[in-house]
Amino acid sequence: MSARALLFRNARLVDPATGRDGAGSLLVEDGVIADIAWGTAPEGPEGAEIVDCAGSVLAPGLVDMRAFVGEPGAEHRETLKTASEAAAAGGVTTIVCMPDTDPIVDDPAIVEFIRRRARDTAIVNVCPAAALTKGLAGREMTEFGLLRDAGAVAFTDGARSVTSAQVMRRALTYARDLDVLILHHTEEPDLVGEGVMNAGERATRLGLTGVPREAEIIMLERDLRLLRLTGGRYHAAMISTAESVALVARAKDEGLAVTCGVSINHLSLNELDIGDYRTFLKLSPPLRAEDDRQAVIEALARGTIDVVVSDHNPQDVETKRLPFAEAADGAIGLETLLAAGLRLVHDERMPLARLLAALAVRPADILGLPQGRLARGAPADLILLDPDDPYTLDARELRSRSKNSPFDEARLQGRVLMTYVAGRLVHRYLR
Repeated sequence: MSARALLFRNARLVDPATGRDGAGSLLVEDGVIADIAWGTAPEGPEGAEIVDCAGSVLAPGLVDMRAFVGEPGAEHRETLKTASEAAAAGGVTTIVCMPDTDPIVDDPAIVEFIRRRARDTAIVNVCPAAALTKGLAGREMTEFGLLRDAGAVAFTDGARSVTSAQVMRRALTYARDLDVLILHHTEEPDLVGEGVMNAGERATRLGLTGVPREAEIIMLERDLRLLRLTGGRYHAAMISTAESVALVARAKDEGLAVTCGVSINHLSLNELDIGDYRTFLKLSPPLRAEDDRQAVIEALARGTIDVVVSDHNPQDVETKRLPFAEAADGAIGLETLLAAGLRLVHDERMPLARLLAALAVRPADILGLPQGRLARGAPADLILLDPDDPYTLDARELRSRSKNSPFDEARLQGRVLMTYVAGRLVHRYLR
């Protein structure tokens, strides 16, 4: 029996694929978008469920390219179920989970386990990324072809960088031949060393060891040179400095198949927000100076930076309630990704369609997924959004099993009212 048709009326439709933003209606049948009408409502089939959007924004669900989920192995921090509930509440309908699990996702059987487990317990789409190297050790490549066939959408060592240029060269060569995506964390670990925050005056004043910007820049420049040598498709998971922006812009001008992301934390916060050793803001890469934050915002607005990610990395109190230098890196972000991003819209740094392009259509295109757009035949992964609803975030109310949010007690504006996956309601905000 087919699912009941849905007709969304009186909506402000925002399609990030075309940039179109205006009043209209949308019809969903059998889990896909069946019709779109800008200005006038299409006639729904008899018995269709009517959703009166009352002028709220109807847009594609978000696609988050970087989420660390504890399952398997660290379910006390997060499970696929709790991560998916947090994602749905934040308007994220597809998450790419990193391979930093126990066991590590370097075998087709683990990819299949995650996909099966997600089917059984998650309420949003879950796409596993497989390890780039066996055991995330950076020495021996995994079986790209077998892992791809099992359902891996990209290859990455998660929060680790591949230090061997030869291994990365081989990986890019195989990626080219198999047409798969390399997704790399760009930090030179020897330069990171014992560093725990951005190197500079603020780190000195706090008595903390700094991480120089060059740790990111040198690794990124090496990767781009190897990309020139080999071809293939390469995605820098997160960049955070003005010089990294310049490197990516130059590589794109040369025609290299390079894309890059930025975390919502680096768009919203800078090193001063660490205040008096707030461990929820201990991240990798670290929060940068304000000049770098402004540079990545401008790069996102003009399209040099392709995607925005949550970098969702749940940590429990045992790993965060420690002195800053000893605390684990990472912050949760699935539920606050869109609301924090809307600050850029409210500050008139970019239109809503541009922000949603970086949160939905661009990541979907890079991953080869059909989501992220309002188009006939596209999956009906949709969000209904009130972009102006103000509130103060209480991390205790977040759906994630861990509560290490850098936006705890922050004033945010914008709330997801409903989230649909394949036309099925998976989240409703009750005022």
